[in-house]
Amino acid sequence: MLEDLSRPGFWQACEEQVVEARRLFARLIGADVDQVAVLPNASVAAHQAASGRRWRRRRDILTTAAEFPGIAHTWLNQPGARVRWVGSPGGAVRTGDYLSQITRRTGLVSVPAVTYRDAIRLDVARIADAAHDAGAAVFVDAYQAAGVMPLNVESLRCDYLVTGAGKYLLGLPGLAFLYVRHPDGPAPTLTGWLGRTDPHAMRATVLDSPPHARRYETGTPAAAAVYAAVAGLSVIGGLDLGQVRHHTQRLIAATAQRLAAQGEVVRLAGHVGAQGAHLALVEPHADVMAAWLGHRGVIAAPRSGVLRLAMHAYTTDADIDAACEAVAAYRCRARTRREGLR
Repeated sequence: MLEDLSRPGFWQACEEQVVEARRLFARLIGADVDQVAVLPNASVAAHQAASGRRWRRRRDILTTAAEFPGIAHTWLNQPGARVRWVGSPGGAVRTGDYLSQITRRTGLVSVPAVTYRDAIRLDVARIADAAHDAGAAVFVDAYQAAGVMPLNVESLRCDYLVTGAGKYLLGLPGLAFLYVRHPDGPAPTLTGWLGRTDPHAMRATVLDSPPHARRYETGTPAAAAVYAAVAGLSVIGGLDLGQVRHHTQRLIAATAQRLAAQGEVVRLAGHVGAQGAHLALVEPHADVMAAWLGHRGVIAAPRSGVLRLAMHAYTTDADIDAACEAVAAYRCRARTRREGLR
């Protein structure tokens, strides 16, 4: 990116990177390139998917408290829509919770492919079949799935799918991808110069929309995030994600067993097929623990009472050893401090 930036015509080079990022992501999920829009984040993508819809007879949006807040907040902000929650208020959710709540009043079913906190993997295809039978569309947040397990939109049978270029796709924050099964539908309410049929015509007086997913795009993307997305997707696209899935599940099983032996409480799905690529270590002060571990080279994410430990394609057994040893050291330090205060 810096090399391109130092030469004339940087924007043209950046546009070529956007085209390549769109192509690589489409290939990753088994979509056509014209079904993919490049957007700044998943919240904007969710808005684009919902904003053109009319919430009249089918005004219910079915989602879960386990949904990432940025997605759920977008649904709550849809004028005329009514959000209905499945699963427990604390975020426990299973595939059957969705199946029992889909009705003829449901207009949109929002399903996280893997829940962001507890790493529960839901049966998206089964939920999508039930939703379509009732006449509802299906939105999938694949942020916790893309890059560590095979994803194919035809197999998932979803109408929309979103993920960010960061996390398992090895890119940076500031870029997201939105898949739209039928991109020639109603235009979204949020738009920008890149959402036009010919953006470079620069016609301020004309508001047209192309028949492909680029109608969902808005303004100039973050250049660094675009270049990083191409680099990350190039790596991920060269992997066998079935093998990556097997690798991460083996590491999660080993990590959970070791942490349990250390006296930790971890949250796991009921069976290995329903587990995402991270595990949740129960810790009321997860932010404090994450900061302490981070200073010792173990990067973990605190999320409302749990510490997320994520397994990537590149994670090794030595990484797991280091993480478990660091958790044990943190607990030892905490016990020593408590005893010193007595």
